[in-house]
Amino acid sequence: MKTNYWSVDKNVDKKESYSQIEQAADLLKRNEVVAFPTETVYGLGGNAKEDAAITKIFAAKGRPSDNPLIIHIAKLEQLDELVENVPTTAQKLMETFWPGPLTVILEKKKGALSEVATAGLSTVGIRMPNHPVALQLIEQSGLPIAAPSANRSGKPSPTKAIHVKEDLDSRIAGIVDGGPTGVGVESTVVDCTGDKVVILRPGGITKEQLESVVGEVKIDQALINKEIKPKSPGMKYTHYAPNAPLFLVEGTKEKIQLLIAEEKQKGHTVGVLTTEENKAFYQADYVYACGQRTDLSTVATDLYDGLRSFDHHQVDIIFGEMFPTEGVGQAIMNRLMKAASHQVIR
Repeated sequence: MKTNYWSVDKNVDKKESYSQIEQAADLLKRNEVVAFPTETVYGLGGNAKEDAAITKIFAAKGRPSDNPLIIHIAKLEQLDELVENVPTTAQKLMETFWPGPLTVILEKKKGALSEVATAGLSTVGIRMPNHPVALQLIEQSGLPIAAPSANRSGKPSPTKAIHVKEDLDSRIAGIVDGGPTGVGVESTVVDCTGDKVVILRPGGITKEQLESVVGEVKIDQALINKEIKPKSPGMKYTHYAPNAPLFLVEGTKEKIQLLIAEEKQKGHTVGVLTTEENKAFYQADYVYACGQRTDLSTVATDLYDGLRSFDHHQVDIIFGEMFPTEGVGQAIMNRLMKAASHQVIR
C-alpha cells in the first residue's frame, strides 16, 4: 500500500492546508486509516462506526483486538449520538479540560459505534483533542474517529510524523504531518460511570487538576498493582519499549555510572536516559537528555522521542533515571515502568 503524506500548517490558517486535510478526510470516509497529530501524540484514525476501518487500525498496529480504542470528536454535539448520558462530574471535566488531553469513559449508546472499536464493552472513552489539525480533520470527515497512538504495538508512541513513517509506512493510507506534538504523553483516562471519578491512565491532565474541579479522585488499582488487569484503552499490554532492555535505577547518578562501567566491561554498548541537569556527568555510549528535571512537562514532551532514539544508536542496554510521581510525573513514571517491564534496580 502506498502511504500518502501531507505536510500541513499546524494552525490550519492557510487555505492551501485545507485541501490536504480534505484529502485525508475523504480517505477516512472511505474507511481507510490515516495518522494525524494531536496535542499529546500522533493518532491512527479510522471511522469509529465501521468494523472495516477499525480492523485496519488493529492490523496496521499489530494490536490485539480486545483492546478498546478512544473515540475522538470535534464538537460537543457529537456526544449525543455516542453516549447514553453525561453525569454531572463528566460535564464539569469536559467544560474545564476540553478540548484537551482528557478521555472520559461513559456508557455508550447501543449501535452508535463499531463493537470492534469498543471491544464489545458497554462503555466508551471519548475525547476532544486540542490540536487545530486534528479538529479540522475530524470535522471535515463528519465522523467520530477511533484513534489509538500511530505506532506499531509495543513501541514508543509517536510524537513526530517521522516516527509514524518509521513504524507504519506502506501499512496505512496516509500521514498528516502537523509538526511535533506538545504534551508528549497520552491523554489522562477517567472513568465517570461510578460514584467517584477514577483515573484509569495518568496523562496530560494531572490528578491535582482533576480534583480542583470535582473533588476526590480515585486511582485504578491496576496502576498500583501490575497483577490487576487494567481497564483503560492502551494499558493492557507492554508498551513504549525500545529494542534494548531498559532498567530504571532508584539511586544516585554515581550508582548509575557504576552500572554503566560494569556493562561496558562486558563489552556492551550502553545508553542512559537522563535530564539536562545530569547529561554531562555520564560516561556512556549514548546519553539522551529528556527535558529538565526542574520542569517535568519538558520530560513528558521528550520522553517517547528519547526512547525511540536508543534504537537508532543500537545500544545493548539502557539505564534510566526515575522521577517524582507528583503532577505529570505520575504519567512519566507509568510509561517508563511499562517500557522497562517494571525492571527497577534498587
